[in-house]
Amino acid sequence: MNSDSETLQKNLLSWLLTDPVSSRKYTQVKCKDINGADKPLLTTTEFTSGEQEGWKPQTSLLGEIPTVQERFQAVLKRRLKVEVEDQPPLFPWETQILDYPEYVDEPVMELVPSWAWVAHQSKLNLPTLLPENIFRQLLDRCQALITSSLPLGAKLVQAVESFFPNESQLLNDLAGTIQLRANLRYGDTLNPMPNLDSDYSDLQPQQQMLVSLLAAQQLLESLTLPISTTNPVLERQWLTSVGVLNLRVEYQSQGPVPKLLIRGDLPSKGVVKLQGSGSQARAESSSPGCLSVELCCTQLDEAYTLMVELKEIDQQPLLFVIIPTK
Repeated sequence: MNSDSETLQKNLLSWLLTDPVSSRKYTQVKCKDINGADKPLLTTTEFTSGEQEGWKPQTSLLGEIPTVQERFQAVLKRRLKVEVEDQPPLFPWETQILDYPEYVDEPVMELVPSWAWVAHQSKLNLPTLLPENIFRQLLDRCQALITSSLPLGAKLVQAVESFFPNESQLLNDLAGTIQLRANLRYGDTLNPMPNLDSDYSDLQPQQQMLVSLLAAQQLLESLTLPISTTNPVLERQWLTSVGVLNLRVEYQSQGPVPKLLIRGDLPSKGVVKLQGSGSQARAESSSPGCLSVELCCTQLDEAYTLMVELKEIDQQPLLFVIIPTK
């Protein structure tokens, strides 16, 4: 009996050794239920190289979850839509629901390019036009120099020297020539300014210096309004992109106190301000038209500044200087 048991164990051990553990065996076992009916019960057993931790039970995927989420979102959207239609949200400045027109029947405001003062360059007597950015900087420099007591040649050099660094000597020589030309009487020995076929950027450096100095000289002349007791009235025009600015300066010496009167015909709504001798006069209009200011002028050879601001031009005002003389 013992020998039979040992033989059986050896045979079982031999069978197990010949069947690798890593291989997968599937055994179908028939079981009988308690009622005696034969029902096959399929049992599947899996062996995986002896590594039990690698075995993972199969979990069933709940396919109905995305459908539930979509239905929930659809219901939520419908609910929010109904609530918004019943009680529309208000803007921060509103206290109740208002009906706004679909459009406003008003004329469209015309956009005016910035720095409309540069349009005046077309009125200058130059061989060729300067680029707009250079002319704008030059106009700024000239407005800053008009009240200076420096001679004309020094003003010209200071107005353009930032464009031509390390060229002070040549600029001074050219400025002297231009100052001599300015002192000549027009129509006598002064020849018309020749035109250049090339653009400013294509000119030689010395030609660019000359054109820049000429522009500075004419700008300083345009921004200076000289009047005297013998020539008490002066008229000046300045072209802008919104029209022509007309100025009339008058020195009234009759009466107990001399007066300086300014009349400006503005192409748009704006401000005219006259300042000097510790006092100022200001006038403002809400539409194009004429503005007038006056100021007592008890001292001659004193600089008065005239500022003109056009409201439709988004930039700094245009500044003139008035020096009454005998």
